[in-house]
Amino acid sequence: MMFTEQIKQLREQLQLPQRKLAEALDIDSAIYCKIEKGERKAIKEQVIIIARILKADKEDHLSLWLADKVTAVVGDEKKITEKVFSISKENIKS
Repeated sequence: MMFTEQIKQLREQLQLPQRKLAEALDIDSAIYCKIEKGERKAIKEQVIIIARILKADKEDHLSLWLADKVTAVVGDEKKITEKVFSISKENIKS
C-alpha cells in the first residue's frame, strides 16, 4: 500500500474529514484532497504531521512517502531498476 492509499484508509477509519487534516497542515481542503488522490505531493513535514494526526508510525509513513517518490522517478526504467537500487544501497552505506 502506498502513502496516499494509507492516509485515506487511516483517515476514514478514524472518521476524520479531510478538512481537519487540511487545517492541521495549514493548507486548503482542496490541496489536501489532491495530496490524498496523489495529484499533488506532500512534503516531508506534512507527512510527519499527517502520521501524528492519524496515529500512524512516522517511519512507516515516511518510508511509503519516499517509496512513492522513488517509484515516480525510476518506475519507467524496469530493466535497470534492480541495478539502480543496488548502486543506491551501496552509496547509502558509505
